[in-house]
Amino acid sequence: MDAGSKAESEATKLWGGRFEGTVDPVMEKFNASMSYDKAMWKHDLEGSIAYAKALEKAQLLTEEERITIVNGLETVKQEWMTDAFTIQPGDEDIHTANERRLKELVGDVGGKVHTGRSRNDQVAVDMKMWLREHLQLLAPHLTHLIQVLVTRAEREKAILMPGYTHLQRAQPIRWAHWLLSHAWPLVMDLERLRGLYTRVNVCPLGSGALAGNPFHIDRESLAQDLGFQAITKNSLHAVGDRDFVVEYMFWASLVSSHLSRLAEDLILYSSREFGFVQLSDAYATGSSLMPQKKNPDSFELIRGKAGTMAGNLCGFLMVMKGLPSTYNKDLQEDKVKMFETASTLLGILQVAAGAVGTLKVNSEACHTALSEEMLSTDIAYYLVKKGMAFRTAHGKSGEVVKLTEELGCPFSKLTLEQLTKISPLFSEDVASLWNFEHSVEQYSAIGGTALSSVELQTSQAQEFLNSFSLV
Repeated sequence: MDAGSKAESEATKLWGGRFEGTVDPVMEKFNASMSYDKAMWKHDLEGSIAYAKALEKAQLLTEEERITIVNGLETVKQEWMTDAFTIQPGDEDIHTANERRLKELVGDVGGKVHTGRSRNDQVAVDMKMWLREHLQLLAPHLTHLIQVLVTRAEREKAILMPGYTHLQRAQPIRWAHWLLSHAWPLVMDLERLRGLYTRVNVCPLGSGALAGNPFHIDRESLAQDLGFQAITKNSLHAVGDRDFVVEYMFWASLVSSHLSRLAEDLILYSSREFGFVQLSDAYATGSSLMPQKKNPDSFELIRGKAGTMAGNLCGFLMVMKGLPSTYNKDLQEDKVKMFETASTLLGILQVAAGAVGTLKVNSEACHTALSEEMLSTDIAYYLVKKGMAFRTAHGKSGEVVKLTEELGCPFSKLTLEQLTKISPLFSEDVASLWNFEHSVEQYSAIGGTALSSVELQTSQAQEFLNSFSLV
């Protein structure tokens, strides 16, 4: 860059009056955020348009000046929309770039738009507007994913499969019950999103650098013009607050963790050892060496990216933990993490919905995996219903299990004589226990795996989805 270009570049800075000379090129690059905060170009311009109107109400702009500035900002917006905007070397951030271009279009009057405003409250409002729009985009994708799970549960509620604890076969359950076990955490995530949106939707503009705005700006009216539900109560807090970023990244990490758990189950279930599900070719890949393989890459990527999401959260928390009050340049790290988290989560939700929605469940393999030792608890419950204390019944059921292991036979092959030696409470009706459908149907309490309970779950989840609104 020649001397003239350097001088011109320095002149565009919003903070240069007190400084002499030029910034070291390495520092210039190190300090710049334009490469990523340009994503907020629209929100920065919308904030400036609303602020220009607020300045007119405060009698700091004439009507003519406000019209000139707003028209100039609208022109800048059109340039961004049509990819005609040219970023200059001195544009260290989106605020500098937009104001520089505005002054090129309308002259020195463009400099009045920053009256009483700081990049500190400007970047905070830009980020909240960007994140608010992103949350509005995310909500339908999360809703759709939940709908995929609920629809499959409704359609495939007759399929029985093993339920697992510690990855060991535990008790028979319905495939639909398993699907809904992953839907309900996402329902709670959707509820959390609504609360998060409310806390994001609070306007910091009008806080200045830290002490507030001295020009009697009507902050309530300004917030309403920008679609905010409330305004921040303290200017010191407003410019240094990034709790909304932390909370968003926590929420995104929690959603990702829930989907990672879903992915882990389906990775196992899609293996030959389980064979419960088969992924669509659209969400799987092959091996460059072994032609027979079908890899569940969609779910593996979801599982892996959940770690990245948690890392973004922890990384930014470490940035935040030791900062003094108000704005510090450390906070420039906020946008990188927020944008990466947002982009990753949007992909995760779409891939998860597609992969879950298109996989095939092998009902025969699910049923074949059921084995009679999974009915051990049913034996204990049978004895409880006959009047035996549960702890005693649990021990007697264990004796039955031990007997089948010694004889090398399933429960259904034991004779009544063999069973009555363990407990006289066993009678002919014990034969009804050796039925997996009978087993799942006893769990009819709300939240259980009986058909009636599963149907209640699907109807409740569907009712929630039908009534949900982010705002």
